[in-house]
Amino acid sequence: MTTHTANALCLGLIINPLAGVGGPSGLKGSDDTALVRQALEQGADFRADQRASRCLQILQQRFGPLLEVTTCQGVMGERACQAAGITSVALLDIGAEKALDCRPEDTRAAAAQLRDQVDLLLFVGGDGTARDICAEVHEQLPVLGIPSGVKMHSGVFAISPEGAAEVVAAMMSGELVDLREQEVRDIDEAAFREGQVRSVYYGDMLVPQCGHFVQATKQGGREVEELVLDDMAAFLREQMDPDTLYLVGAGTTPRALMNELGLDNSLLGIDAVLDEQLLASDLTGPELEALVAQHRGDVVAVLSITGGQGSLIGRGNQQLTPTVLRRIGRDHLWILATKSKIRELDGRPLLLDSNDLEIDRGWSGYLPVITGYQDQILYPVGTHFEHQDEPEHKV
Repeated sequence: MTTHTANALCLGLIINPLAGVGGPSGLKGSDDTALVRQALEQGADFRADQRASRCLQILQQRFGPLLEVTTCQGVMGERACQAAGITSVALLDIGAEKALDCRPEDTRAAAAQLRDQVDLLLFVGGDGTARDICAEVHEQLPVLGIPSGVKMHSGVFAISPEGAAEVVAAMMSGELVDLREQEVRDIDEAAFREGQVRSVYYGDMLVPQCGHFVQATKQGGREVEELVLDDMAAFLREQMDPDTLYLVGAGTTPRALMNELGLDNSLLGIDAVLDEQLLASDLTGPELEALVAQHRGDVVAVLSITGGQGSLIGRGNQQLTPTVLRRIGRDHLWILATKSKIRELDGRPLLLDSNDLEIDRGWSGYLPVITGYQDQILYPVGTHFEHQDEPEHKV
């Protein structure tokens, strides 16, 4: 992995400095501040900061200025970034200088702020920290945990700080990194100390993972495109909301959804679907602007990419004018592509050319790409200008 082939990443970081303090003392957790103080009196050490630095130092050495970190003041992130030599750091007005002054409320407040500011939220802690972050983030932002707690029953953690660094490095290098829902679970510490295990489910979060290139649908080790498209269409139909207006874009990949719905498709145009019914076909830009202005619910664009070129917006779908795109919003894009088509890009970002520089730059970053049934990857998106030079991430 080398810096010149990497994509800029805006990374959020939250450290629970108390995570793991109770482990060596056999206290079965670190949620109880009184027990944490007891562990410290018995000689326990703070370990979260050091584990964060192990991950951050690897990323700093590999990617340098391409790594942008937004984190909390003091021991909740700032200090670890300084130790790792990361210079591009933005600070939230959250955090404390002393670990014992940090509270779960600080973690939740930081997660709420970072939710709309970063591409990936990296956190250091255990199940209690994961619970606090899940309460604010849910499935709205990819997260990855650096394991540092006593309890880590949730499926949101890397196997080690170094493992977390490898996942982030794979994302920045344009590799195929799967994005999957994983459970957040925690146990009752008081009951656990009495020998009773009570695991409780608190929700799901999206977690990037370095998975296999081809997962469920394959033949002879290669993707079978027709089967992948059928799976993709079945998954999309399950996600559709009757009150949401869907603008199904040009190309054979979105056509699979129209076939699944039993609807006619213009193939090279933009069709409008509401409650699984076709409202209009092959709409022009002005027609789309009028339609989305009248619709009171959400609007979702179902888009594919141009094979080989990687264009997402601006090649074959110029009917999606800046006015229409603003009405849709960055978070309401359903981007469809087979993993074979993504792999052909060789790590190059998907390209935006909306004829509005503010949209192109504002929508750059990392977005989920639907690659099959319940199968997504996180992939970089940028402008044509950024692709020609050095990628630049704008939030």
